[in-house]
Amino acid sequence: MAGAAFYDLEGTLVSTNLVHTLSFYAGRQQGLMASFKMSAATFLSLPVFAVTDQYSRKVFNDLYFKRYKGQSEDRLRYFAQDLFEDVIKPAVFPGAYELIEKSRSLGLRQVVITGALDLSVKPLMEHFGITEYVTNRLEFVNGVATGRLLPPVMAAATKASWIRTYTEREGISLSDSYAYTDSMSDLPMLSIVGHPAVINPDMRLRQTALHHDWPILDLK
Repeated sequence: MAGAAFYDLEGTLVSTNLVHTLSFYAGRQQGLMASFKMSAATFLSLPVFAVTDQYSRKVFNDLYFKRYKGQSEDRLRYFAQDLFEDVIKPAVFPGAYELIEKSRSLGLRQVVITGALDLSVKPLMEHFGITEYVTNRLEFVNGVATGRLLPPVMAAATKASWIRTYTEREGISLSDSYAYTDSMSDLPMLSIVGHPAVINPDMRLRQTALHHDWPILDLK
């Protein structure tokens, strides 16, 4: 039975986070006034985003993705390549390429599991040469975002249950698998694989890694 390598994305392989993506789109609304209003609203939400992300990833997701309400699906897709070139690609940690290459050389399936949006992640996955990934997806009605996510919402324990289902379906050994993340909210994902590792961890996750004797990597 072969193993897989499961990666969180933002903060783990790239230094950007969800707010960078929202800010990028905020500045590209139809008309200067619309861009200014959405950019200002995003800026004013930053403290709330920071606090809720520490407290609950679910609450953060609910607040954050509401900001996309009224956005045109065509417009979001149209700017996705620019977002990749201007914001995401320059933010890839130098060590990320090496980690993925080393992981591939061990014969591991490469899988990215992220709370970011499918349309912002796709160009990066093509850049990495990773074909298996799961993301969050906005709900669109008549081509316009409702501000809600389609289930399953990728966060915390949901990532772990997705990995369980995936490994059972694909005949992959969890004990031979690796998981990489920077976030304490991904503890369930780290706990179910045989080889957990933390990347650029925050203080709480660093302490947890030291306690369990998990590798601590710096891809910067």
